[in-house]
Amino acid sequence: MGTNLVENVETPLRVAIGTTATYEPWPRPPWLSETIWPFPTRALQVDGAKVAIANVGSGPVLLFANTGLSSIIWRDAMSMLAADFRCVCLDAPGTGLSEPPPAGKIDLESSARAVTAAIRRLELEDLVLIVHDLGGLTALAGASELAQRVRGIVAVNTFAWRPTQFRFRAMLKLMGSPLVREFDVATGLLAWITSTSFGAGRNLDHTGRRALRSAIGRDGLRAFHRLMGDALDSEPLYERVQRALTDEFRDVPVLTIFGERNDPFAFQARWKALFPEVRQVVVKDGHHFPMCDDPAFVASSIRSWYRDVLAA
Repeated sequence: MGTNLVENVETPLRVAIGTTATYEPWPRPPWLSETIWPFPTRALQVDGAKVAIANVGSGPVLLFANTGLSSIIWRDAMSMLAADFRCVCLDAPGTGLSEPPPAGKIDLESSARAVTAAIRRLELEDLVLIVHDLGGLTALAGASELAQRVRGIVAVNTFAWRPTQFRFRAMLKLMGSPLVREFDVATGLLAWITSTSFGAGRNLDHTGRRALRSAIGRDGLRAFHRLMGDALDSEPLYERVQRALTDEFRDVPVLTIFGERNDPFAFQARWKALFPEVRQVVVKDGHHFPMCDDPAFVASSIRSWYRDVLAA
């Protein structure tokens, strides 16, 4: 197999990853200092658009995936895990630093294809998927195309099944509605809430919170709400994920990490029903972004689970 790119410094060169992919330097926006985002970020072409990917550390592969916001939410946990693991994360098309597909259609399928492309073209093997929110759907769907490469799953405040509960579907319908979407774009309310300690901002300073709001942006807010609406009726994607959970990933070890104050739809219980041997962790006083509420605890939980379950 060819050489994998694992970087800790910026380089102005286009770098080949193995023999199957080339990805290019991604210019750092003025609002994204190295203090806020200390990882070199590059662009991988997927569906004719550039998808932002950060790649740092060495060792067993951890692939971090969220769909709808920005990879800044993984910063602290990745920094702590990079000493022992190769940490790779990507922004879904149309969100964070990634471009939308050329046709402009933002949906969960394009996010799933980006995950497939990252795994295949970065030649990731024996990887652990670490997924959050809608990233549970898109990463599992995308990775199911290369299921033999997946060694474990870490589900962080996420789900991976059809939304059948009335309250859950009502929430997706509300968040995906054009009225809420355009209100949010006009006010920036979701970005502001996300940057507070109630969201992902508990361990961000003022500059970091401002950078997170900039990373989400107006276009990112539109994309987020469209993705939430798309989660109501992405039937082909749900079929793929259901098949993966009951077939390809049936015997894959699973760790769940949820915030103590944010599991309104009992997702942890559903994960337990699907994977009886799952290890489940609850972050004390945690909300929707437990990896931001207590990154040291989350990183140590992932590290100990990997040591006890996968390495053993």
